[in-house]
Amino acid sequence: MSTQTFKATVEVGRDGRVIVEVPFDPDEVWGTKATHHLTGSMDGKGLRAVLEKEGDGYRFVLGPAWGRGCRIDDGQQVTVVLSPEGPQRAELDPDFAAALDAEPKAGEFFDSIAQFYRKAYLTYIGATKRSPEKRVARIAEVVGLLKAGVKQRPGT
Repeated sequence: MSTQTFKATVEVGRDGRVIVEVPFDPDEVWGTKATHHLTGSMDGKGLRAVLEKEGDGYRFVLGPAWGRGCRIDDGQQVTVVLSPEGPQRAELDPDFAAALDAEPKAGEFFDSIAQFYRKAYLTYIGATKRSPEKRVARIAEVVGLLKAGVKQRPGT
């Protein structure tokens, strides 16, 4: 997945939240998703964020705790580096990717959940590489859970 680097002028709210407008459409760059979970940096300080739709564009908000130890002022120009967080569709094993493509609702939900949940599902499926029958069953199970909107496999 492509990393996006850009300059932005930050807005710092009275509550200390840092708001950054994103100058591109993430659906065009990284594919259409209900939620874009991101990782990256701002002026070299690491960040994780979720993009929010704001008017005609997108933005992300960092809480006051993020700014501890660095000085970010309202109106300051910063360099931002962003990329999608966690496993993306293009990185999935072909059998699981095909199963998600066959069930668009499950695929959309998979794309919208945080990397922690995506990785857990992939680990569960990946543990069956030497048992093709079990792998098919687990993929079907996971697709069913995702289609039903379940973030985490029950019992984990």
